[in-house]
Amino acid sequence: MPDERLQKVIAASGLASRRAAEALIAAGRVRVDGRRATIGQVVDPAKAKIEVDGLPIGDAARVTYLLLHKPAGVTSTTQDRHAESTVLDFVPTALVPDGARLYPVGRLDQDSEGLLILTNDGGWSEKVLHPRFGVEREYGLAVSIPLSYDQVQVLEDGVPLEEGLATLHHLRAMTPIEIERLEELLDPPPAPGLAWYRVTLRQGWKRQLRRVFGAIEAPIERLIRVRIGPVRIDGLASGKIRRLKAPEVRGLAGGGGRSRGDDRAGADDGAADTTPAGATARATPRPTARGRGAPRPTTDRTRSAAAARKTGAARPPADRSRRKPDRPDAG
Repeated sequence: MPDERLQKVIAASGLASRRAAEALIAAGRVRVDGRRATIGQVVDPAKAKIEVDGLPIGDAARVTYLLLHKPAGVTSTTQDRHAESTVLDFVPTALVPDGARLYPVGRLDQDSEGLLILTNDGGWSEKVLHPRFGVEREYGLAVSIPLSYDQVQVLEDGVPLEEGLATLHHLRAMTPIEIERLEELLDPPPAPGLAWYRVTLRQGWKRQLRRVFGAIEAPIERLIRVRIGPVRIDGLASGKIRRLKAPEVRGLAGGGGRSRGDDRAGADDGAADTTPAGATARATPRPTARGRGAPRPTTDRTRSAAAARKTGAARPPADRSRRKPDRPDAG
């Protein structure tokens, strides 16, 4: 691990800002390997023993952001004596700073699979979870037979649940290439002949999709979370884990990854059709700002000029009475 300035390491621990960390160092409250620290001192966070007011900080306080493709049958909790395995069983020790305690950002029920974030950054996870930040969740789900028109209409209108009216932000049939790419990531492989859909949620109620589809008598056979905000499943196979990239961390905290248009979340997966299930696509005229090549608006003056050119008539003399008065001499 490369050396870093001491105040940056203290700030990364969440104890204080960089400026406040410099004040702690200047006040003699920080020690490195038993010696009083100095402002601007460079340390190796993985090796140095850093103490503030006698309490150690360092790697144990460093934030970590991991993305797991949770398999079906695994609980999202970090401790469950009744569960055969939890999500922490899939985290290599090399990805966890010494002493850090990871926890999932949100949950997937035991039968569901797909993307789940693990972190030790509580403030950041609050931004990802709270509805006011609008971080979308997108799912690929399979049912035994295709949805009927009436079923789609019920889903689009909303299904009453105990928490209120459950709505889907977007629903559409998955394309063959999307289905193929998703099935390659799943273990065990899905049963053949299922009808696959993409669903985007902005609500986050417990087992919402399973309850909603159960209400229309279309029980879900497989449910996979394929997107959280700007973060997509993109080749992450079942049971695999990776670090989140810095742009992904920033995007999630800022509510990024909204659906483009109504929803084109499958475009990057090779989807050519984003028509909602049970609906007919309609082309909408695209308003275009006037620029090069755009037609000029027609006015009475342009009509008169065009008529004059067509008939060969001379252009009428300009009305000089409408000219602005000459500017008076200064002085």
